Amino acid sequence: MHNRFMSLSEIFNTDPALARVRNIVNESDVTIEFNKIFPDLEKVAEAVKVEKMTLILRVENAAWRNELKFKENLIVEKINSYFKDTRVNRVRFIS
Repeated sequence: MHNRFMSLSEIFNTDPALARVRNIVNESDVTIEFNKIFPDLEKVAEAVKVEKMTLILRVENAAWRNELKFKENLIVEKINSYFKDTRVNRVRFIS
């Protein structure tokens, strides 16, 4: 039992029992915010989900898949810097 009152956000962010829920929320945030982070990719790529720190992107065609594969590290860095946390460490492209 805690000796002081804690806000819901403090509990959510620190309680070990909620680690799985925090992970699910963090993963869904990446897919929800993807178009805000990369507005120029909105017409060619769609964030499907994040699974085990791997962002799965549905890409319009093979040419875009190859182009984005070259920029994979930049995509990962930009996402992690946007959230100020390590949310993804890899990108997988699907058609």
